[in-house]
Amino acid sequence: MCRLVAEAVATRSSTRWTAADPILEVRGLRTWFPVRSGVLGRTVAQVRAVDGVDLAIRRGETLGLVGESGCGKSTLGRSILRLIEPTAGEVLFKGQDVLRRSPAAMRRSRREMAMIFQDPFASLDPRQSVGDILGEALAIHGLGGPHPQREARIGELLQLVGLSPRLAGRYPHEFSGGQRQRIGIARALAVDPSFIVCDEPISALDVSIQAQIINLLQRLQEQLDLTYLFIAHDLSVVKHISDRIAVMYVGKIVEVSPARELYRRPLHPYTGSLLSAIPIPDPQVERARERIILKGDVASPVHPPSGCRFHTRCFKAQPSCSESEPALDTVVEGDHRAACFFPLS
Repeated sequence: MCRLVAEAVATRSSTRWTAADPILEVRGLRTWFPVRSGVLGRTVAQVRAVDGVDLAIRRGETLGLVGESGCGKSTLGRSILRLIEPTAGEVLFKGQDVLRRSPAAMRRSRREMAMIFQDPFASLDPRQSVGDILGEALAIHGLGGPHPQREARIGELLQLVGLSPRLAGRYPHEFSGGQRQRIGIARALAVDPSFIVCDEPISALDVSIQAQIINLLQRLQEQLDLTYLFIAHDLSVVKHISDRIAVMYVGKIVEVSPARELYRRPLHPYTGSLLSAIPIPDPQVERARERIILKGDVASPVHPPSGCRFHTRCFKAQPSCSESEPALDTVVEGDHRAACFFPLS
């Protein structure tokens, strides 16, 4: 992916947010799902989708979250918003623990926290017009006022994402994939949030449209003072929208770094393998460079390996890697941290 995205979006500053206060802090978050068996449905194991995650997201920044499919990225994003109830841990939003809030208090919190979903068609009700979809989001939270004011607000939201207010009467199937994602973004903005989880918002779109959506998200961030958790598996996209990047493997965060620093000098071997998989546009450089090919399968979140979860595939693993689990602050270089006993040089 893409030269098109790289050319369309300027790389963000890696030092812009250093002094900013966290708007969101995740502490020891776990989200486990029971594996049931037998007629009585007894729990025989647990899927450790998110298993002890610590994160901090600063006000106004974009934190990219990357990793292979099934590593727990989307589960983490949904757990933060309590779309999935976590098993344990804390999610502090503006200093208040979201997980301890009552249903009424949580409903108020949802005005400040929103989500943009991966599939712009599946996330929109095909039986509702665009105006009804946006109007419903406003009505749930008692926003928008009387009907004329609500209609005006719907028109403002459509204009905000680059669509004509005259399209409010149309239905999702009448729009292209990129237009449907714009509608999904407008729905997320309807409640005037300050924090948005973007769950792979461009992965279902054509390459020619992806850069437009990224540019739109960046413009909205500057205009509305938004904070993003941007989930993706494509490192080339995350690079150009993120201020910092967190790398996830089998329920654990294994590296956190400013975006430029991560691409310049990754510390965790897993991060190095992900970066080596990104194609380089220059054919000569691409042929000459050394690739990191991982052996074996991704570890099971039901029965994860002892110690470091990556050691069964790691080309730098030593016997000690299977005996104890490295902490995320094992390697500390400014704002660059990695959970590894033998980091890349």
